[in-house]
Amino acid sequence: MIVCTRCIYDETVPNVSFDPHDGVCNYCRQIEGLEAEYPTGAEGKARLEKMVDDIKAAGRGKKYDAIIGVSGGCDSSYLVHQMKEVYGLRLLAAHFDNTWNSTVATENIQNVLEKLNVDLFTVVVDNKEYDDIYRSFLQAGVKDIDIPTDIALATTLYRAAEKFGIKYMIEGHSFRTEGVAPLGWVYMDGKYIQSVHNQFGKLPMKTFPNLWLKDQLRWMLFGGIKKVRPIYYLDYDKEAAKQLLAEKYGWQWYGGHHLENRFTAFVHSYFFPQRWGIDFRIAGFSAYCRNGWMTREEAMDLMRQPPHIEAGLVDFVRKRLGYSDGEFEQIMNLPKKNYTDFDTYKKTFETMRPFFWAMYKMDLVPKSFYMKYTAKS
Repeated sequence: MIVCTRCIYDETVPNVSFDPHDGVCNYCRQIEGLEAEYPTGAEGKARLEKMVDDIKAAGRGKKYDAIIGVSGGCDSSYLVHQMKEVYGLRLLAAHFDNTWNSTVATENIQNVLEKLNVDLFTVVVDNKEYDDIYRSFLQAGVKDIDIPTDIALATTLYRAAEKFGIKYMIEGHSFRTEGVAPLGWVYMDGKYIQSVHNQFGKLPMKTFPNLWLKDQLRWMLFGGIKKVRPIYYLDYDKEAAKQLLAEKYGWQWYGGHHLENRFTAFVHSYFFPQRWGIDFRIAGFSAYCRNGWMTREEAMDLMRQPPHIEAGLVDFVRKRLGYSDGEFEQIMNLPKKNYTDFDTYKKTFETMRPFFWAMYKMDLVPKSFYMKYTAKS
């Protein structure tokens, strides 16, 4: 088994390759490129201050300077603190409530926003409708069963930004702490959700805020809503951030990355490892290796331990979705399908690659979108 000499990505990771000279994987090379493009330190601080000045200028005369998505997780909570408390932005927080939030996540959102006096814009989906969407993806046999939440949050942010005339959307992603998710693990777009639901859904999608390409283009081109990721320029120590949030806001840790939502926790701790042999922790542990926060040996030892899973979570998911033990077992053993078996925007994204390059250069889409979704599959 070939393993990267810098992180712990190995031959099982989709689309991986290794430098024949030093054994470093292509995903580490991608991180090197991102680090050069988004520096920290003095240069990063200067760029971040310029970003904040631009955001404040765009918000002049309006109620809010920027909108930020919140989940109750560490990255988004810390970013709300930084942008409001440290940089003085007038924020509107936005949350898509898929009705599967953990109690800890809900309390985290309330505690941080109340103490910082930040308003919250929330879209709540009908729980029966949303469970029907989840059942559709499970019955489709694909791995991308939790993507409706990411798509719906993106739509929620765009809708709120349009409603309040906000020109900047702040995202909490950090490639230094989260790494780069391998191409081929998860795919998402609104047309894909519609295609899966058309085949397997039983209830109409009335409250789910899907993201159609025509709306995305309208918000980008006519709304001019820029997407920025301030953490890219911060010397971000996630463990120190957890401590600060706990002391200042009573924020609580929920056990691991992606575990603040109960369905997402099920996906990462059970569904991916059991059905697909995928353990997303490898991305975060590899990121820690690249930064020198963890040795490769420590990371490999942690990977040998089973993912953290809340007691009774699998039964909770099974019962809420209405499956008997036997039906759930059948779902977990369905023939495996891929997003390519359904209608998606992927070929359209590939055709529009030059356009999305221009959008990325104008901060209208993240570079990660351009890299993943417009590359030839």
